[in-house]
Amino acid sequence: MIRINPLLFPIVLCLAHAAFATAPNFLLILTDDQGWSQLSETIDSRVAEAQSSYLETPNMNRLGRSGIRFTSGYSPAPLCTPTRRAILCGTTAARSGSEFKSAWIPADHTTIPVALKQANPDYRCAHFGKWGENMISTPEQCGYDASDGMTGNLTGGMPRSLNPGNPKATHTNTPPFYIDNEDPKLTKTVTNHAIAFMREQATSGKPFYVQASYYAQHLSVVCSEPMLEKYKKKGAPDRGYTEAWAGMMEELDNGVGDLLDALDSLDIVDNTYVVFMADNGGRGTVPGGDNTRTPTNIPLTGAKHSLYEGGIRVPFMVRGPGIKAGTVSRTPVAGYDLLPTFYELAGGKFDFSKEVDGVSLRPIFADSAATLKRRHDALIFHRPNRGFSAIRQDDYKLMLLWTKQGKIRGHELYKLSDDPREEGNDIADAQPEKATALKSSLLSYLESVSAETPLSNNRRTQNQ
Repeated sequence: MIRINPLLFPIVLCLAHAAFATAPNFLLILTDDQGWSQLSETIDSRVAEAQSSYLETPNMNRLGRSGIRFTSGYSPAPLCTPTRRAILCGTTAARSGSEFKSAWIPADHTTIPVALKQANPDYRCAHFGKWGENMISTPEQCGYDASDGMTGNLTGGMPRSLNPGNPKATHTNTPPFYIDNEDPKLTKTVTNHAIAFMREQATSGKPFYVQASYYAQHLSVVCSEPMLEKYKKKGAPDRGYTEAWAGMMEELDNGVGDLLDALDSLDIVDNTYVVFMADNGGRGTVPGGDNTRTPTNIPLTGAKHSLYEGGIRVPFMVRGPGIKAGTVSRTPVAGYDLLPTFYELAGGKFDFSKEVDGVSLRPIFADSAATLKRRHDALIFHRPNRGFSAIRQDDYKLMLLWTKQGKIRGHELYKLSDDPREEGNDIADAQPEKATALKSSLLSYLESVSAETPLSNNRRTQNQ
């Protein structure tokens, strides 16, 4: 047992207080349905097509330029709620559920707020914006001190909520876009709530974690009239989205800018990590969009709901203490890495249980070429009800294809080091040994977590 001289207690307490006083703040900006290439500057300078000349995202761009951009940053799932559970608990979707409904109860497991408070009980945590569908646990049950509650897609605007007189409204029998000159997509509300909470904690001297989960760019297109007129004057979009959709994106970008400006005004930039990512890849179609134009997710294959790159590769950027501006990392990372990352940066020392699949990204913040030591040596993705599982190990990605009866019907292998395009680039036949090794690793992991199958009807036991 270690004993401390009572005369040294005041010194020890002062040192502990100083450590807590310098604990970093964390701001996670989570957008909805924003594709990897849906920015006005490319995440990866090697892929010129991975940007849109029509969109205007100056604040997202300045965030990326002021820190590190992950060219192979992934959402844990191609669907919003599985991703949100996975980020919250540091798990793959194979472990915590790959669809809206899951028996996984977040409050029964380690969450980001719980982990931060274990590292330092002074942390204050808040969640504003979209919580998710069928999350079971409330934000407060998961350790948050403040939140907007059990919010979901309807909160941010869907046909039924945007057309209260027509409860059966869908995107095929209502306008392809909606005008809201006060608070389109609740972007201002989410932003203002986050800023108010950060200001309160900065004033009180408490370190904080804030998650601003925006409703944009989710399915229903809502923007202000001035923004719509601006984009109409710009002419036809360069991809299969609409002028209103581009306007909604700029209003989202303005919200991001307000958050960054607030950190400046509070004078806490030097002690705050800001993470920006999307909950899944971009949609393949947008209400009212012209499908004869360039696909919305070019150059990636696929879109939201799919485990091809278009469904899970997303904008992923981080700035903060010790991160050199303008850094680029090509190491594959995922949203479920954030929990252990925040925990370590907050001063946490103990190891997590085996149910936490993520690893800390701190080594890469210091050295973009650093190697991450994952327990399973790969990123894992799983959505059997859509017929896919996937594993990304270094530059290689294996897609495992399932029948509706839960049988393997094939696999595909891609090398994504220089070109993220999968369509037409399957190398499984050319490298059968690599495909077999990755397939074995993937199946071994899925078995170890009792992952869902197409026949399991998304039912899981609570402790898996």
